[in-house]
Amino acid sequence: MFAGALFGVTGVGLGAWGAHGLAAFIGRADTDAWDTAVLYQLIHALGLLIIGGLLQPQHQTNSLRWSGYLMMVGIVLFSGSIYALVLGGPRWLGPVTPLGGVSFILAWSLLMLAAWRWPGPGAR
Repeated sequence: MFAGALFGVTGVGLGAWGAHGLAAFIGRADTDAWDTAVLYQLIHALGLLIIGGLLQPQHQTNSLRWSGYLMMVGIVLFSGSIYALVLGGPRWLGPVTPLGGVSFILAWSLLMLAAWRWPGPGAR
């Protein structure tokens, strides 16, 4: 849950900076890319909060834990590479972005698997 809150607060801050400070220095395409990075960061911050809420001692499964890890990796690779590229980072970061997307897909797939296996009401 800490990671979800951390990515949430930094996502809001980066979004505000992109809208009010950075936009004056970058082009429209870079502004759109920045907004996409912020959106994905915030969506996956909420995903991390959901996972954190589900990670009770009796429900700690590998699929649930790895879903959280992969969401964090996805935020760093996907959003982080876009932020860096917009700010003039090296072009080799371009191929890193899809790796973050794959991490997101795997994370949501593992969360789906954890939900599929989740014990029903009254299960011990």
